[in-house]
Amino acid sequence: MTFRWIGCLLALLLIVSCSGEDRARAPAVRGPGTPAYGDAIVVGTIGEPSNLLPLLASDSASHEVAGNIFNGLVRYDKNLNLEGELAESWQVSPDGLTITFHLRKGVKWHDGVEFTSRDVLYTYRVTVDPKTPTAYAEDFKQVKTAEAPDPYTFRVTYAKPFAPALASWGMGILPAHLLEGKDITKSELSRRPVGTGPYRFKEWVAGQKIVLESNHDYYEGRPYIDRYIYRIIPDNSTMYLELKAGGVDLMGLSPVQYARQTDTPEFRSRFAKYRYPASAYTYLGYNLKNPLFADRRVRQAIAHALSKDEIIHGVLLGLGQVAVGPFKPGTWAYNPTVRDPGYDPVRARQLLAEAGWRATGPDGILMKDGKPLSFTILTNQGNDQRLKTAQIIQRRLRKVGIDVKIRVLEWASLLTNFIDKRNFDALIMGWTIPQDPDLFDVWHSSKTGPKELNFVGFKNDEVDRLIEEGRRTFDQEKRRRCYWRIQEILAEEQPYTFLYVPDALPAVSARFRGIEPAPAGIMYNFIRWYVPKEEQVH
Repeated sequence: MTFRWIGCLLALLLIVSCSGEDRARAPAVRGPGTPAYGDAIVVGTIGEPSNLLPLLASDSASHEVAGNIFNGLVRYDKNLNLEGELAESWQVSPDGLTITFHLRKGVKWHDGVEFTSRDVLYTYRVTVDPKTPTAYAEDFKQVKTAEAPDPYTFRVTYAKPFAPALASWGMGILPAHLLEGKDITKSELSRRPVGTGPYRFKEWVAGQKIVLESNHDYYEGRPYIDRYIYRIIPDNSTMYLELKAGGVDLMGLSPVQYARQTDTPEFRSRFAKYRYPASAYTYLGYNLKNPLFADRRVRQAIAHALSKDEIIHGVLLGLGQVAVGPFKPGTWAYNPTVRDPGYDPVRARQLLAEAGWRATGPDGILMKDGKPLSFTILTNQGNDQRLKTAQIIQRRLRKVGIDVKIRVLEWASLLTNFIDKRNFDALIMGWTIPQDPDLFDVWHSSKTGPKELNFVGFKNDEVDRLIEEGRRTFDQEKRRRCYWRIQEILAEEQPYTFLYVPDALPAVSARFRGIEPAPAGIMYNFIRWYVPKEEQVH
């Protein structure tokens, strides 16, 4: 479901919405000033959105912007508990199968039309419509019946218990009066969205920026910051120069920038830096339909040939931690007994030999049936951390006789021409880690179709069964057992080599006040950020 997997593929573009209780750094010391309306925030990002209708987008850039324009029925609060958004309240039936949402009254779409249960019903129907090209229909397909008995009540009933049910309604609700009866894939709303959120769409200059204006009629109150400007700057170093020059107010720092370039009195007087474990991980994923990776001993060998500590220190300067699975360390679904395979090049060579890769060519590359052990890693342009990770992997694998080539691609091309078409050997990418641990969309074998998220093609009957079992019970202990076992299987199967969980390192201009780091990160209360009148620059 979108709400739980949004922002997946470009997770490291701008990590500002993750768990943040652990190591938040104190911001630059300034007085609180007096809250005032006005000014603008310029957010830097390396990725351009693809579609501002959240139902049709699978990249974080799109959801980053759309999240300011659209609301769901529910959302996570600062402490990562679900709370109402467009739903004022809800009731769950004793058997857990029916949820009745009571919608807020008086909420208006940005064009002035009132939000009602018709919009929720339309969003549900278009999501499960087979003609809608979305990766996020699965959660809504669990609904047996959906009804809107009156304009402010929406009720759904599930055929079976479905643990992620309530969280799934964090999906951005779409305007029925503008989309109903039309082909959503051809709607101009993908470029000029109309939502109910705190910001209204103003303009999109392709390749440069998207500008949003505050919604003075927002149901939670007018945001203090008048404009939200999303600047597209495809190079992190250039973005950093823009930050220092005042052309950008907020960006995710690279580890080098955080550790070596910003720890100065001058920078600290102008910016607040934050650091906390991101709800994201980076991985090396294999195309399991490629015969080269069909034998898991090859994948296990690669895992043993890599030193994750080397990657974390070399790429992240230590600002991250080893990933051994798809969950964030310390959370209830994370299995602490699953160990990293560990750096062991001798074992790597043994596994490759067992898989038939024994002979070596004149260049030292292992051979089998006359073919060299060689593959290409793809990753996206503009993410230096992934490129450096690929270079370290290339060097380490060369030492055990594996030839690796690296190809860096522009994001849209990588998605459209390679991931969607399953046209790759291996990828270095990242996922955000949703609050609910349901793994269905990324790991279930039914999600390997076109534009679906299990694009590596992983299929394991026991994992399928455990995923389904985990989402069919509200008992957290039973769910924990399912997810712990799944992590054991993934550690054995190695469909991905899980690499690291990075730290989020956002920097924000010190003129912004009202930022309160919390387990949800720093952006959860953005509409309450403000700039005192005397410090406003726009």
